[in-house]
Amino acid sequence: MTTSLAQNVLPLWNGPAPQSHGSTPDDIPTLTLFPPEKSTPLTSAIIVCPGGGYQMLAGDYEGANEARYFQGQGIAAFVLKYRLPSQGYRHPVPMLDAQRAIRLVRSHATDWKIDPAKVGIMGFSAGGHLAATVDTHFDSGNPQASDPIDQQSCRPDFAVLVYPVISMQDGVTHPGSKANLLGPNPDPALVTSLSNEMQVTPQTPPTALVHAEDDATVPIENSRLMFSALQKAGVPSVLNEYPTGGHGFGYGPDQKNAPPGWLDKVYDWLKGQGLMP
Repeated sequence: MTTSLAQNVLPLWNGPAPQSHGSTPDDIPTLTLFPPEKSTPLTSAIIVCPGGGYQMLAGDYEGANEARYFQGQGIAAFVLKYRLPSQGYRHPVPMLDAQRAIRLVRSHATDWKIDPAKVGIMGFSAGGHLAATVDTHFDSGNPQASDPIDQQSCRPDFAVLVYPVISMQDGVTHPGSKANLLGPNPDPALVTSLSNEMQVTPQTPPTALVHAEDDATVPIENSRLMFSALQKAGVPSVLNEYPTGGHGFGYGPDQKNAPPGWLDKVYDWLKGQGLMP
């Protein structure tokens, strides 16, 4: 997941992560920093969550490639390596990792010349579910925490959800992602809590969604349900639907089925919302 352009790979915690089972690379969630190529007084930040069905991480075409794109726009970009259910880390561990990533970036805002009010999250497929979970499940930090990072808010200032798994409801969800994250026979209350279209409030951050109509893996209904909920709550939001592209098109020179210009369109919308330089 690291590249020659990435200067730092940072563990999310000093010492063992919460609920850690060991000390192998699979047990250590990290952020890979892609520092902005252009020097600006204060810039935005975006944390990218690769997809992979909560089974693996597609860290290049749904991670590093997008980070390089934002890096080239003068934005501080990060790729999150979150712990996976396939390694024994079911909910809430991936969510804890993503929330911690936002707190960590905010805590370094001065060091990295980031505007702490412009820290967003982006996710693809199951990583889109993770980003949507953080988009709808957040807190303002614990001012009494001994760890100064935990004093930071984990609310993202914006979210970008690309062919995301949104719902855990049968008939809409991606069954593999649901089974991996929640295990067999999950509590119905947990299914509802992690059906993120049901958790949108007026406090949900501005959110952009991208989905292809011919996605045969994660039905576009996931994005449509989320967009409808965002609109009903009055949250600034956009859904960019494309007739073709399938699932997993990502971004990069080898992604031949990707809708042309989809990431530029997202960037322009975020810029129009005042969230990008």
